[in-house]
Amino acid sequence: QVQLVESGGGLVQPGGSLRLSCAASGFPFSLYAMSWYRQAPGKERELVASIVTPVGVPNYADFAKGRFTITRDNGKNTVDLQMNSLKPEDTAVYYCYASHRVTAARFWGQGTQVTVSS
Repeated sequence: QVQLVESGGGLVQPGGSLRLSCAASGFPFSLYAMSWYRQAPGKERELVASIVTPVGVPNYADFAKGRFTITRDNGKNTVDLQMNSLKPEDTAVYYCYASHRVTAARFWGQGTQVTVSS
């Protein structure tokens, strides 16, 4: 059974930090590119960051560059998103996403809420 379980969301003040974590199971994790997406109320889901291999160069959305860092641990089957200097506009549900590097297999997590507010 494929599972992507996000954790680490919550309420944080502007300028604060949060670390999101996604625990994967039920599929060969190392064969999948891993990404974080987010969706704010009334807006479309958008890519935040993605990473293919632990030593590869991650890809970041412009709004995430310099503030967010994505990492993965193929030994633990986890992908993390460190978010610093958070802004109110970062408020959204953050989703973990797995996409096979060759086939069309795709999986989504259930999401974790991040709220940035004073």
